[in-house]
Amino acid sequence: MTQPNQSSNQASRRDFLTTSGAVAAGGALLSTMAVPQRVHAGADETIRIGLIGCGGRGTKAAVQALSTEGSVKLVCMADAFGDRMETSIKNIQKKAPDSFDVPQERQFVGFDAYKKVLAQDIQMVILATPPGFRPLHFEAAVSAGKHVFMEKPVAVDGAGVRKVLEVNEMAKSQGLCVGVGLQRHHQNTYLETMKRLKDGMIGDFVSMRAYWNGAGVWTRPREPQQTEMEYQMRNWYYFNWLCGDHIVEQHIHNLDVINWLKDDYPVEAQGQGGRLVRTGPDSGQIFDHHQVEFTYADGTKMFSYCRHMPNCWNSVSEHVAGTKGTADISRAVIEPNKGEGWRMRERKNDPYQQEHDDLFAAIRYGQPYNEADNGAKSTMTAVFGRMCTYSGNMLTWDEALNSKLVLAPEIGTYTFEMTPPVTPDKDGKYPVAMPGKTSFA
Repeated sequence: MTQPNQSSNQASRRDFLTTSGAVAAGGALLSTMAVPQRVHAGADETIRIGLIGCGGRGTKAAVQALSTEGSVKLVCMADAFGDRMETSIKNIQKKAPDSFDVPQERQFVGFDAYKKVLAQDIQMVILATPPGFRPLHFEAAVSAGKHVFMEKPVAVDGAGVRKVLEVNEMAKSQGLCVGVGLQRHHQNTYLETMKRLKDGMIGDFVSMRAYWNGAGVWTRPREPQQTEMEYQMRNWYYFNWLCGDHIVEQHIHNLDVINWLKDDYPVEAQGQGGRLVRTGPDSGQIFDHHQVEFTYADGTKMFSYCRHMPNCWNSVSEHVAGTKGTADISRAVIEPNKGEGWRMRERKNDPYQQEHDDLFAAIRYGQPYNEADNGAKSTMTAVFGRMCTYSGNMLTWDEALNSKLVLAPEIGTYTFEMTPPVTPDKDGKYPVAMPGKTSFA
């Protein structure tokens, strides 16, 4: 299911948090990269953008980018599948017809289509493919001197996280803006709640809870004549080399909120998980439940729960208990033990739009803007949790970060005819982690 990472990077957690990865390696690679002559656009200039990954999230991100202040044009698109691009084009044209300028000759299909987008005359690119490709595409975008908005998570394993952090040092050195789709950082209810909590409204934080419990997501049936690679790409959510499991793909949002609250990342974790409901071949490899206890450097705990099971109690939320009260961060409700509580009455803004408004303003006016380090570290938090539930072991951050296991191998060229990193057995079932037997090393 995995193969060794060839890198011998043994960065300590302290180095990881303070330098965000291999500056020396970044400097060596930088000499081969195209450094843009001017990386920001003027107030009245048109920002030309490309879209790589034309699924639902990529399509919405493109519409949001085209809805920012000033002139913005979508001029090129790429996806592994032509039918998905056609659907995306129709939806974008419906929502933003005046900003759509993608003739057929700038519609690129296939695994290498991203290279053709990055070769176009664009200033910014949206990366919204399955996350297993994110480190590869981020490196290519920065090498091409493009500003980037990339969806979360930004990787599916420690090797990918290390790559994103390394490449981001280059993005910073070039003055490139990088946004990451952890939109709660742009939501007014979260911003105000975090400010009050950090100002001491409930005292010192004692423990935290985070949930992403729901019924689950789509599955797509296997079609006649479909290759194994195409089947897995169509059902990317269920294969770890593409998705990382739902603790990484979805629960990252809640884990990121607690990291934000703590201004830190966990040092140790242990957890349990498995498959109780979704056990057939159409469930691929992923677990349907994870429960993780994360420990931060100051000894405080985050209790993390995510589940894909119908007809159960559901919650997508974050909570904190302090020495002087409690808070439901997701609902913007703070309840001190003494005195009057607080609830935000202001109407919630659209954080998905706001994150693009903020990014494009920075691009347009040449302001520093980079969310990739936090995006990588919160991705690593989720990967850390999955490694604990899959192995059944208590791990440290350093062990998780420096693991040589690679879910998404670096391959020169992907094709639909090639054998994917995992394959089914004679009964059509895929390799699934077994706690107590699955290795984390």
